[in-house]
Amino acid sequence: MGRVIAIDLGTKRTGLAVTDILKITANPLETIDTRNLATYLTSYFSKEDVETIVIGYPKSLDGTPNEMTPRVISLKDRLGKLFPEKKLVLVDERYTSKMAMQSMITMGSKKKDRKEKAGNLDKISAAIILQTYLEQI
Repeated sequence: MGRVIAIDLGTKRTGLAVTDILKITANPLETIDTRNLATYLTSYFSKEDVETIVIGYPKSLDGTPNEMTPRVISLKDRLGKLFPEKKLVLVDERYTSKMAMQSMITMGSKKKDRKEKAGNLDKISAAIILQTYLEQI
């Protein structure tokens, strides 16, 4: 029984989150340079049993594709070729950045810290994407 990993793709940074072994909780994992995503995943998958990759699917507020949508589709295709044994799922990521920011505020993160720790926002967004997926299965 493998874990589920979630990806919040960004042009520069990518947030990652992963489930516990029982697939009950979504936990922020890491924020990495987007250029290193495939290398990171290859290494991670060699150490951890992951069965599903969830990718945040960006849309405009009205549900239409936005400027990141083609990048996510391209990533999904690339990961499908690199990891054909993994299930790939797209999950609507609208509002996740706002939710992640609100989560940081609720946890007591000061405005200055939120600006300096943008990487936290990315991995918290990935955790929200992952939690959305877990609620759907």
